[in-house]
Amino acid sequence: MEKRVYEVWKGSNKFILGGRLIFGPDARSLLVTLLLITVPVIIFCAFVARHLRHAFSLYNAGYAILVVAIVFTIYVLILLFLTSARDPGIIPRNSHPPEEEFRYDSSVSAEVGGRQTPSLQFPRTKEVMVNGVNVRVKYCDTCMLYRPPRCSHCSICNNCVGRFDHHCPWVGQCIGIRNYRYFFMFVSSATLLCIYVFSMSAYYIKVLMDDHKGNVWKAMKESPPSVILMAYCFISLWFVGGLTGFHLYLIATNQTTYENFRYRADNRINVYNRGCPSNFLEVFCTKIKPSKNNFRAFVQEEVPRPTLPSTREVEAEDLGGDPRSKVEDDLEIGEDLLKISQRRNIEEIDEDIRSRGSNGPSHTTLEVDSVLGSDHQAPTIRSETRHSSWGRRSGSWEIAPDVLANSKVTENRSYLSPKEARQ
Repeated sequence: MEKRVYEVWKGSNKFILGGRLIFGPDARSLLVTLLLITVPVIIFCAFVARHLRHAFSLYNAGYAILVVAIVFTIYVLILLFLTSARDPGIIPRNSHPPEEEFRYDSSVSAEVGGRQTPSLQFPRTKEVMVNGVNVRVKYCDTCMLYRPPRCSHCSICNNCVGRFDHHCPWVGQCIGIRNYRYFFMFVSSATLLCIYVFSMSAYYIKVLMDDHKGNVWKAMKESPPSVILMAYCFISLWFVGGLTGFHLYLIATNQTTYENFRYRADNRINVYNRGCPSNFLEVFCTKIKPSKNNFRAFVQEEVPRPTLPSTREVEAEDLGGDPRSKVEDDLEIGEDLLKISQRRNIEEIDEDIRSRGSNGPSHTTLEVDSVLGSDHQAPTIRSETRHSSWGRRSGSWEIAPDVLANSKVTENRSYLSPKEARQ
């Protein structure tokens, strides 16, 4: 049965509803965020907004306080869902490195089998042009691709994310090019919700103070939930409010959180800054690009690519299989050549003696000895020192003892007197 992409996904993401929703590996922290939003709103509606229904007698406007709290909370939760349950802009990883970037460096080589093999090099960075300025991009070993500008690899999700801002544990997802808009709207809306709950709780305390003739302590004792909500919202404002202000600055200067913290001390020129109005339009008014991943698609088997032979494979091909059998074959061939050479030299000596004997007895035994002494040195053959296919020196070959014995017998037979030679 064919599998879908999300079933064999190599990242650390979690999928639900058959790959329709994608979360980060820390998606459980999303439940904590939900509780931090919904529980205070429920307390506010039950103990504060319910008592303010009749605070505004004109057209029963007090009901609007309760309705606004509920609707605005739902709006914040929808933004939270759009931030955490969608593809943040994951760059699809490659199944193999880009071959057009491979190059051989002959200056860096390794000796294998007595030969120098060029080393395969791969550039770790390359430069691309962005707004007329050269920007250096890095190669990602995990995704086997050159990261596009403003892209970074998230170590938590194990993915390369386009326009990577940061990994937010509160939403359990990376913040990238496809969900940054929703993330900022979520944070800013949560800030406004905190301000709203804080203001309505403070107003309810004022209403109680009017009933108790301005005694604030009696008013606080009568509505402890209002006091708790005011303290909670005040503390939360330092976090979500500060985060909203920081991201307003990043949007105005067209930076990401990653770029701001990483390159702050380098004093680099921001090549992406096009002016404050254009930067805000880029974030809020441009169309969000579709996802580059179809998580519900079926996995297509990739055609196997021809691979470059390794140095060991090349060496094995040169050896013709087993290197030990190659050496044994070389030794056998050498012995055969030695025997043939010895036999040929001995036959030439016998033929020379016979021809001289047939011409007359003028040749003495000393002459025969000189001929044998000079010609018999030929069987002592030494092969030149050579390198075996293993890169080690195989020593010189000597005449085998049995061959020497045969040559002595032949030599004794060749010492004939002139009379015997005539017969």
